[in-house]
Amino acid sequence: MARGAGKNNWALFLLVLAGIVIGSFIAQATAGISALSWLNYGKNFGFTTPFVLDLGILVLTFGLKIKITIGSILGILIATIIYHFI
Repeated sequence: MARGAGKNNWALFLLVLAGIVIGSFIAQATAGISALSWLNYGKNFGFTTPFVLDLGILVLTFGLKIKITIGSILGILIATIIYHFI
């Protein structure tokens, strides 16, 4: 039988994406609670200032910023566990 037969990769992608969003939301919501503030601990990655390409007629602005928190990592772990049991 093929690897991952019966499993949908899009389902895993959507579950992980939902885990990131929900985990980040919970981390930001609990930032003011002293017992749960550790969920909001994280690191920012990306450009500090966006890259601008001015072509005269067209101006393109490129930027990317990613914030990884403990809450989003826990959301990813929970999402993959849920996917395993589906």
